[in-house]
Amino acid sequence: MSHPHDLSRRGFLAGASALTFVGGQAQAQAAFPARPINLIVPFAAGGSTDIVARLVGQKMGELLGQSVVIENRAGAGGNVGSTAVARATPDGYTILMGTISTHALNPAILKTVTFDPVKDFTPISLLAVVPNVMVVHPSFPAKTVQEVIAVLKADPGKYSYASSGVGTPLHLSGELFKSIGGVQMNHVPYRGAGPALNDVVAGAVPIMFDNLPSSAQFIRNGQLRAIGVTTKDRVASFPDLPTIAEGGLAGYETYTWNALFGPAKMPADIVAKLNKAANDALKDATVKQRLNDVSAEIVGSTPEALGEHVKVEVAKWFPIAKASGAALE
Repeated sequence: MSHPHDLSRRGFLAGASALTFVGGQAQAQAAFPARPINLIVPFAAGGSTDIVARLVGQKMGELLGQSVVIENRAGAGGNVGSTAVARATPDGYTILMGTISTHALNPAILKTVTFDPVKDFTPISLLAVVPNVMVVHPSFPAKTVQEVIAVLKADPGKYSYASSGVGTPLHLSGELFKSIGGVQMNHVPYRGAGPALNDVVAGAVPIMFDNLPSSAQFIRNGQLRAIGVTTKDRVASFPDLPTIAEGGLAGYETYTWNALFGPAKMPADIVAKLNKAANDALKDATVKQRLNDVSAEIVGSTPEALGEHVKVEVAKWFPIAKASGAALE
C-alpha cells in the first residue's frame, strides 16, 4: 500500500523518474501517472454515470497529480465505450466508468458480444450503488404508482416512457413495471440518460425511469414529478418518496452502480495506485456530500471485491435481461 504522501504532487514530482533494469541496462521510466488519464464514460453527458465520473475523476486527478480527462463515448447501451477500453493498452491511461449495463446486462442482450465482462477488464474499485426513480412530466395526470397504473390501463399504448437506451437498467426498470403492473407503455430509447431527461423535462415524452442523481434537481425544482424510487428501501435524500413496491408493485426492485475498470492485464502497482486514488476521492468531504445529496450509496471497494461483484451481477441479471427480449446490435 502506498503511503498517502506518495500520491501528493510533491511525491509525484520527486519520483517522476525511476530506474528499472531491462536486459542488464538501466532505463529511465516515468512514475505513473506521467501524463493525463483518459476516463471513458460510455454514455452521453448529463446522466448519472457522467455525474459520478466527473465528481470522482476531478478529485482523483488532484490526488494523482495529473488530470483525469472525461471522454463521453456513447452508443449501443454503453458497449461502444466499454469495447474501446477493453481493447486499449493496459497501462492505466485509459480506464472505464463501468455500470450494471456494461458489465451485467449487455453481455445478455448484445447480438454480437465484443468483450467478456470478466476476462477483458481489470477491476479497480466499485464506487457507488445508485437508485433509480420513476418520474413524470408535471402535466401527466398521476401522482402515485396506483394512479399511474390506472391512467395506463385506461388508455393502453397511449403513453411512452424514455430510457437511456435499449437494454439499460432504465429500460429494464420500465419493462419490469409493465410486467408487474400489467400495463402497456411504448419504449423510447435515447443515446444516454441526459438527452432522454431533457425530452421528459420538455414534455416530449411523459414518463421516464432515471438514475436518481441526474433527476434529483429537476424533482426538487418541480420540473419533474417523482412517483417512486426503484430500490427496496426509501432513500435518504427523498425520505418522503415511497418505493414503487410500497406504491403497490410488490417485489419491484432495480438499481445501477458505477465502478472503475481498466483493460485486462494492467500491472498490479498501477491498479493499486488507481484504487487508492479512487477510494480516497470518495472520502473527500465535498465528494461525499455531493454523492449523498443525490442518494448515491458510496462503496469504495478493493479490486478483488469488484471482480466478485461483477460475477454476482452477471448471474443475477442475465436471465432478467434475456426475458425482457431486448436486443442490441
